Amino acid sequence: MQKTDLSKYNNDWYKQSNLTKNFLVSAIWYITNTIFINSYLLIPSSIKGVILRLFGAKIGNNVTMKPKINIKAPWNLEVGNNVWLGEDVWIDNLGKVKIGDNCCLSQGAMLLSGNHDYKQETFDLIVKDITIEDGVWIGAKSVVCGGVTCHSQAVLSVNSVASKSLVAYGIYQGNPAKLVRERKIATK
Repeated sequence: MQKTDLSKYNNDWYKQSNLTKNFLVSAIWYITNTIFINSYLLIPSSIKGVILRLFGAKIGNNVTMKPKINIKAPWNLEVGNNVWLGEDVWIDNLGKVKIGDNCCLSQGAMLLSGNHDYKQETFDLIVKDITIEDGVWIGAKSVVCGGVTCHSQAVLSVNSVASKSLVAYGIYQGNPAKLVRERKIATK
């Protein structure tokens, strides 16, 4: 029976892809992220947006960024207009992450575009993009895995895990997340 052998692990293909930046840019981002973005300092969202744009992120208008957000690679991030990123949100975006307009990522939500192939002895890195379409709500402490699209107006309930795409207007709950009902939005 084969065993995992991490001495054979090699993700050079990723380091050479256009998803990564050189060591110096990555190191500067790590320090900047630690001080300004992944911090409890009360830094206005507008300043955080400017910093993210300097590192290649596409950030829309009226984006609220609460304290202690962690963003792995701003150059792989696109955020639409009127978006709420709650405290302790972690965007682990080895791949591209696109967040549409009018979305809410609640406290502690995680977007994980990287994973590992547990079937391979070398535990190969797997990178898949994540798309969060307009009007989606990712509940507190929920996880969206790589390769998932959360279609328009879908809801991922508190502490749920989306390992497959969510249908538009679907409300999902659990691990793995299951469709529990349809979202109906009242107008005023």
